[in-house]
Amino acid sequence: MSKVGEKMDAVGLVVEFNPFHNGHRYYVQKAKQVTGADVAVAVMSGDFTQRGEPTIVDKWQRAHAALLNGVDLVVELPICYACQPAHRFAAGALGLLNQLQVKNVAFGAEHPDWDFKKLVAAARDFNQQALKQYNETYATQFNDQLAQRTGVSLKDPNDILAFAYTKAVSAHHYPINLVPIARRGSNYHDEEIHGQIASASAIREAVKEHAAFAPTVPPAMLPVLQAVATVPSWAALYPLLRNQLIQAPVATLAQTYQMAEGLEHRMKEFAERKLTFPGFIHGIKTKRYTYAHLLRLCLYTTLQLTEDEMAAHIDQPFIHILGFNKRGQEYLHQVKKRVAVPMFTKVSQEMKEDLYNLDYRAGKLYQNFTPADQDLKHPPLIIR
Repeated sequence: MSKVGEKMDAVGLVVEFNPFHNGHRYYVQKAKQVTGADVAVAVMSGDFTQRGEPTIVDKWQRAHAALLNGVDLVVELPICYACQPAHRFAAGALGLLNQLQVKNVAFGAEHPDWDFKKLVAAARDFNQQALKQYNETYATQFNDQLAQRTGVSLKDPNDILAFAYTKAVSAHHYPINLVPIARRGSNYHDEEIHGQIASASAIREAVKEHAAFAPTVPPAMLPVLQAVATVPSWAALYPLLRNQLIQAPVATLAQTYQMAEGLEHRMKEFAERKLTFPGFIHGIKTKRYTYAHLLRLCLYTTLQLTEDEMAAHIDQPFIHILGFNKRGQEYLHQVKKRVAVPMFTKVSQEMKEDLYNLDYRAGKLYQNFTPADQDLKHPPLIIR
């Protein structure tokens, strides 16, 4: 640890903490230990995940738990990066950590011994035309080519992100050292709880079913999750999505970000036919698209997000500080003069109309699950 007045080193973490659990606490501690960092800086998705689903509790509650369990500074990953495929998600998150002068980024990996630089190099000259065929998802076709070249297939979400981080560092020339940390305990997709380390999926399922999960989360997260009466989901948001799909002309829907290949017709048709979200999402599913892609598209549609608007937000990054402790505050003072993008602790009336507009709208959408205003004039969390 650095002494008072000395320059502090930070380790960056790209997270969702959905919810924050004991495995995350171990990850934060291990990241600091392995890198020798004085400060842990987390870039955390807001109220919607990479898959386009609403988080189990809001970003403020998740950030609070993180700050009480080893994280020193939490900043929001804007939705224009947070709800994206892995390569855009990774590039956006690392771009913010680079702005914050973070030199080491630690991440969980199912196979930390893999040479991800070699895998990225092998993928540079893939047959792009072959990846555009419609009988399988892009991810499946990409993995087929990767397996043919290297014998490796990227199937675990953490390994997919490890690949994406490596690709982003190479493509953007970020001066960032990537530090993989072996996953501990349950697998990412495990939906049963065994012991004190469980997957976020298993914990969400336990909360949904009102089953036991208390040993798997730190004390700061336990009462928050126990207070969840109904887990936020697209089932609850479907009336808003359905209304948008029915009311908007096809030509308007076609302008939605990532709407392609006639999906606007298919989504409109099934919105008119299906009264429940499961019926709708299964109806629009094809071999070409993953459920994650379609869930993100549901979010883009509900937010009425166009290609042009998304491009404008991607080109205008910012750092929204959700919270910090004393050490995190000291680190902010150390780096703030070198940050070249807007950095703020409160969303003003002007910002919600411009810079922060997309995230503000997403926060208002999330208020269907909570009365708490997510953004306007919300002060940062300060842990003394």
